[in-house]
Amino acid sequence: MATWLITGASRGLGAEIARAALAGGDAVAAAVRDPERLPEDLRSAERVLPVALDVTDTGAIGPAVESVVERFGRIDVLVNNAGRGLLGALEELSDAEARSLFDLNVFGLVNVTRAVLPHMRAAGGGKLVHIGSRSGFEGEPGVSMYSASKFAVAGISEALSAELAPFGIQSMVVEPGVFRTDFLDRSSLSLPAGRIADYDGTPAHVTLDWVDDANHTQLGDPVKGAALIHEVTCADKLPTHLLLGRDAIDRWQVKTAQLADDTEPWREKSLATAHES
Repeated sequence: MATWLITGASRGLGAEIARAALAGGDAVAAAVRDPERLPEDLRSAERVLPVALDVTDTGAIGPAVESVVERFGRIDVLVNNAGRGLLGALEELSDAEARSLFDLNVFGLVNVTRAVLPHMRAAGGGKLVHIGSRSGFEGEPGVSMYSASKFAVAGISEALSAELAPFGIQSMVVEPGVFRTDFLDRSSLSLPAGRIADYDGTPAHVTLDWVDDANHTQLGDPVKGAALIHEVTCADKLPTHLLLGRDAIDRWQVKTAQLADDTEPWREKSLATAHES
């Protein structure tokens, strides 16, 4: 029986990953800001430990991790799922809004990971699963700060994959497209406090206007997505990246084609910037 620590486990992919792990016979530490908001089926399950944790509260992370180890003896899988969105043109977003986003999406992930790693190193292995986004490999209008936070998650995960290999610890970033969760609800998504009318009709505000129409009509099924995350995580070797959903695959193909188009016209001049031997 493996032990999973899942942050942001009260709903969406986090809750579905918890259910998939339980169905697979494992134990789950479900970390949520308010354990009372954990779904009843998870809160009452014998192999679930509800853990009260706001990942932006740095001082609370260590004791929360220790409570999991005390209950289950180890942490085999850490799923860094806690996060939220922020939309708006860059010019519209305040410094406070951007920093608050990074405190949760990036520094919360870093601090939870840092607290878990000593236990994984002592055990001689473990798996880190970081929930990134399709926006973590493709910057889109109206999503600049959220993209920046998820680009950071992808970079951290890639670095950890190599950095932790000597300890038998693997790291994977999951990059979902749009899934039918509560992510586009105002409880998970922030819009700019000061909207600038000049952006109306431009791509940045097209994204803002898309939210209400797209909410709860997204293509991706979170139950199926969580099942795939669970299946991949249970395999012997994690991929560095797991693209999740048809739109994520489609946009990755667009992204790689764009990179090739950007690179080829300047390839020779780029190579020529080296010192002559």
